[in-house]
Amino acid sequence: MRGAGFTEDERSAWAVIERMAVRFSLADRVVISTPMWNFGLPYKLKHYIDLINQPRLTFRFDPAVGYIPLLKDRPTLAIVASSGDFVTGYNRGRIDMATPYLREALRFMGVTSLEIVRLGPTAGPEAATAREAAQRRLAEIATRF
Repeated sequence: MRGAGFTEDERSAWAVIERMAVRFSLADRVVISTPMWNFGLPYKLKHYIDLINQPRLTFRFDPAVGYIPLLKDRPTLAIVASSGDFVTGYNRGRIDMATPYLREALRFMGVTSLEIVRLGPTAGPEAATAREAAQRRLAEIATRF
């Protein structure tokens, strides 16, 4: 970044990131199962996305056209569970920032075949009905995944 070569520690850290990005890029299918925390993703998942989303590994920049994804598209499923009801819209004005972020972060790298199954509410009297609906949807997706 400063026009200087990596130190040995930096080279080792970068090698870990490269392996993570290559492993993700080689996957035929991806399944992400995550809770929604405070309307967004848990920091560990966000950190993972930040680590693999690297120039020349998952995207490149061309001054003439802008950012270009480098990953091939592949079937991707995200299961997002929340205590709130973001499925029917009865979420009392709260905003789901997890699924739009996930969709855009993956699209930026080239993964556009994303299906999102929301599971919620996970607490309260509607939880069993929500779980059953998510299970039906997942069973249907599994037939073509």
